[in-house]
Formats: sequence, C-alpha cells, structure tokens
Amino acid sequence: MPLLTPKENAMQILVTGGAGYIGSHTCVELLQAGHEVVILDNLYNAKESTLARIEKLGGKAVTFVKGDTRDRACLVRLFQECQIDAAIHFAALKAVNESIQIPLPYYENNVAGTVNLSEVMSEYGCKTLVFSSSATVYGDRNPVPFREDMPVGKATNPYGTTKIMNEQILADLCVSDPEWRVTLLRYFNPVGAHPSGELGEDPNRVPLNIAPIIQDVAMGKRDKLLVTGHDYPTPDGTCIRDYIHIADLAAGHVKALEHMVASPPGCEVFNLGTGKGTSVLELVEAFECVNGVKIPMEYAPRRAGDIAECYADVSKAERVLGWKTQYGIDDMCRDVWKWLHNLNREQREREV
Repeated sequence: MPLLTPKENAMQILVTGGAGYIGSHTCVELLQAGHEVVILDNLYNAKESTLARIEKLGGKAVTFVKGDTRDRACLVRLFQECQIDAAIHFAALKAVNESIQIPLPYYENNVAGTVNLSEVMSEYGCKTLVFSSSATVYGDRNPVPFREDMPVGKATNPYGTTKIMNEQILADLCVSDPEWRVTLLRYFNPVGAHPSGELGEDPNRVPLNIAPIIQDVAMGKRDKLLVTGHDYPTPDGTCIRDYIHIADLAAGHVKALEHMVASPPGCEVFNLGTGKGTSVLELVEAFECVNGVKIPMEYAPRRAGDIAECYADVSKAERVLGWKTQYGIDDMCRDVWKWLHNLNREQREREV
C-alpha cells in the first residue's frame, strides 16, 4: 500500500489505548486521513502485534509508547519528545459486569487516568481532546432513543459511572479554561472488524460482552452462548442494543476530531450509533444466516447492570459532523467472521 500524501492540515494525534479494539481501528482511519499517530498503551488487554496491522492498513508507521495514562512521568516524557496537537482518549477498563464486582480498580484506572492526562496536556499547551464515552451514561431512566440533551448521572454500573464522572471533569475543565476543546463521544455497541479482515478484536482477557462470545461459540472455543435474560419487556424478551460497525465508529472519531479543531473552544457531545435497535436473538440469527453456522444457546438469569433497550438518536452527528453509518448488521457479522478465520490461520502458521 503506497504511503499517503500528508494533508495540509495534518496533525500529530496521541491515541491512548490505541492498540485496543476501537483504538486500533481509529488509528487506521487517522493514518488514512493523513494524520500522524502516537499510540500510548500498557498492553493490559491488547497485543503489540496489532501495531503492524495498523501500519499495514494505514499506509505508514506509528510511534508506539508502552505506558499508562496514570504514569505521570511517562506522559511528561511523551509530550517532551513528541509534538502532540490533539489526543483521543480510549484507555480504560471497560467490562460492565466486572465493574460491579471490582469497582475500585475501575474508578482508579478510568478516572485517575483522565485527570492525569488532562493535567499533562494542559502543562504542554495541548488542549484538544476526544473522549471515549458510552451510552451507559444515559442510565435506565431515559426513554429510547437516547438523545444528547437527555439527563445523565444515573448509570446502572460503576463502569458507566466512571464515564459520567469523566464527562463532568472534562466539561468543568472547559469552563475553567476557555482554550480547551473537548468532544465527548457516546457510543453504543461496537461489533465487527475491519472490512479487509486484517484487523479486529484480539484481547488478552476473556471477553464478557455478547458479540465476542458469539464469535467464540462459532469458532468452537465455547460450547454455547448464555443469553442472560429472556424476560425483558422487548418483542422477543432479550435485550435490544444499537450495534455499530467498528469501521463506522472509527470514522466517527476522525470526523469529530476534524470538526472540533475547526470550531470554537468548548465541550460538545455526540452519539455514535446506527439509530436502530437489534435484539440479542436477532444478532444471533444474523450471524448464523450470514456465516452459515449454528450458535447453540441457553437462557440464563438477567445480568446485573443491564437495561432492556439502548439505542441512539444519531441526528446530531449526522447534521453537525456529516457522519453517517455505512454498514449494517450483516456486514458486521460477515467482517468479523473473515477476521476470525484470518487470525486462526495466522495462529496455526505460527505453531508449525
């Protein structure tokens, strides 16, 4: 793939958690848009081998720093050595159910990391930040579809509460220092892989969300899918979620970043989703139909912290950012299946 011609307004972007699932796909989009990328990742739940995939798809090299947003000395060295124009902050623990079981590490990692990063960015005059937030901030008291102007602050789990806290911290920062530009991206349920099949989710830890579990069952790594809750007030009794293709989600970050740097300072919020709800059973059926596989299932009790329905009103992102999703559920299922087969083939080749 030929190197890209730098854009006139190209920036050097720090991407925390850039080796992870959403971060890696966003790095590819940034590189393809002509920007330079510096990745900071502690590799707690990501692999260093992902960097080569990013560079291949993005068409040029990235700068990688193994480190943690809670490590102030590491951040200072990074900002001293790299001329960072803006940051996209993904680095966080992210499992809803786990956050209920062990809340303190979630508060310490997710909130302290954001405060530390913001302080160092301020010290070095870098005051442009895209924050990875979540639809969990809407809690269970708002009607669907969720809109950006709805109240937040009643999350059903500690993970969601860390996102609410971070949103408030960053909004307060913008009030205290009018030079700051912050965009809060509330996204819904990322699914799928890069359409090339050469990049996808490859965590170190056992995934706890529905899509990777379906994938593990399809690949024979699990015997069956446990559907947690089938008595919700939905048409088929299972949870309804707004599943968004990872490539669409990544593109939304680039649109948000480029809109933000061309706009007045301040704090702005956008939903990134499809605007359509899909039940767990509908997702399973789509995966089976598209890929010609069978997903054995068993019903289990509801999982703590889950709500019945969660999908977005995305009209603001479409209107202001000029961003709109390009992929549907079938694409998500097809692309992740391609990625899983490629990953499985690579693993077998390494074992020979």
